[in-house]
Amino acid sequence: MGLDSGAARARMVTRIVQEGVRDPLVLAAMGLIERHRFVDTALANQAYEDTSLPIGLGQTISKPSVVARMLELLRLPLQNDGKLLGRVLEIGTGCAYQAALLSRISTEVYSIERLRGLHDKARENLRPLRIPNIHLLLGDGMLGFAKGAPYAAIVSAAGGEAVPQAWIDQLAVGGRIVAPVAGGAGPQRLLVLDKTPRGLVSSTLEAVHFVPLKSGLA
Repeated sequence: MGLDSGAARARMVTRIVQEGVRDPLVLAAMGLIERHRFVDTALANQAYEDTSLPIGLGQTISKPSVVARMLELLRLPLQNDGKLLGRVLEIGTGCAYQAALLSRISTEVYSIERLRGLHDKARENLRPLRIPNIHLLLGDGMLGFAKGAPYAAIVSAAGGEAVPQAWIDQLAVGGRIVAPVAGGAGPQRLLVLDKTPRGLVSSTLEAVHFVPLKSGLA
């Protein structure tokens, strides 16, 4: 897979562009980070398909098109000037694929995972890449990580009924949260929440499917 992954990533990026993603920094990151390094060897031949894959402990790595869409939404206010995001908080490290992508579009990444098994696997996955601006944390993502605040952006890989207040408190003014939220009995939808000097502004976008947001460590 290592020998062929460059062409496979290029095809993946082409599909992502066809899905409507245009942010050059996001597309460059998607073309650079090798997704097959973050899935089990038995699934490596599916790594560049637009599909979610199991990563253990009942969790999944999201579809590349969904990951790219969320990263583009995070960067949308900066897209035209090509600047990196500042400090970003990721809720739900999983296998660390999205954290690796975030490291290419932001200055610093704090990524928090509640499942110790996945936290350890993420460390293993990232170790050979030697990415200097990612900090992996074991903790309750619903509480965020106050020591790293304020954040220019917060992105969640798990969906709850509402955005936790802790995330809003830790978001810088001018910052943005992108997270799946399920209101009532309806499907999860992507929520974009901007913290402006005048208050919070939210937009609800397309339906998505993510694992549920949970508290505590396991």
